[in-house]
Amino acid sequence: MTGRGTIAMAMETMGADVNAVTETVNRLIDEYRIRYLWFLRPDYYPSTTEERLQVLGHIERHGDREAFRWAAALRRWLSPDSSAPSVGS
Repeated sequence: MTGRGTIAMAMETMGADVNAVTETVNRLIDEYRIRYLWFLRPDYYPSTTEERLQVLGHIERHGDREAFRWAAALRRWLSPDSSAPSVGS
């Protein structure tokens, strides 16, 4: 896959930039759309964090090992830090 290098570079540089994460998710969707996301409209890109997490979940469930790894990494980045409120308690 030619897109993996591009996705890897984007993930390395995205830091806390939400726009970079959005672009990386969209690249992942483009890369896996035909094989694992065939049920999505050809022009569909998620517009909210919830939609991005849902599509990443589809990739994790239906994709190969490499797709799972990319989707899981992006899902961790997008998911709210569930332990943050408990740190102060």
